[in-house]
Amino acid sequence: MIRNWSKAVRRTVTTARALVLARSSRRRAAPVTYTLITLCCLLFLISPAAGLNPVYGTGEELLAAQRAYFRRWGVIPAELFEDSPGSALTPATALFVHGSWVHLLGNMLFLYVFGAMTEERMGRLQFALFYLGCGYLALVGYAGANAHSQESLVGASGAISAVLGAFLFLFPRARVTSLLPFLFFLPLRFPAWVVLPFWVSLQWLAAGRAGDGPGVAYLAHLVGFGLGFAFAWVRFGRTTRVGGVPVAAPEGENQP
Repeated sequence: MIRNWSKAVRRTVTTARALVLARSSRRRAAPVTYTLITLCCLLFLISPAAGLNPVYGTGEELLAAQRAYFRRWGVIPAELFEDSPGSALTPATALFVHGSWVHLLGNMLFLYVFGAMTEERMGRLQFALFYLGCGYLALVGYAGANAHSQESLVGASGAISAVLGAFLFLFPRARVTSLLPFLFFLPLRFPAWVVLPFWVSLQWLAAGRAGDGPGVAYLAHLVGFGLGFAFAWVRFGRTTRVGGVPVAAPEGENQP
């Protein structure tokens, strides 16, 4: 009996260690997501958009530096389809440029919440190519629909919207906590198949009212989301989708 008891203890300890290692590995299982977040934050901090670098001055001097920065690294739809190799690269560089602190923090929060699980499901290399490719095409799609615009388009919103689209297909029943303004920001938990289509509906309505001037590129969000969902459907449509997996739940509980 003592031997059996000792074996049971050893098995319990071994199982506990395995669970600890599994949880630890999950926290480190999204290096691409965390690298993208770190890179976007670092580039923002050293750019004139943050307003922290004294090299760019203050007042009108800082505003001029910001405008030049966005025009150099952002997408200008009217110039994108010209025969210029530099313009063709701007949809890639614009993914790492953000216009303000709110713009940066909002995007990075969404990427942190939904990127880790999506990356773990896709794999590191595939997720990196998926993020960059869908983000690039989302900005090109917006530029094509606003080909006459001279406004600079920056931000990772198109790529992150693609992550949301893929997440919806891969984890439709994963529960996320949402803060709804019309319910006094009460934290309520809903499955992804409720939250994300609702988010898409808001983007659609906003895109219909948006002009071609400065503002949020809602159309890029819609294009990115569609591309992400389509990619996940084509790539993983014949495999079993992950629903309400207990281990995966904590990753999606803090939706912005």
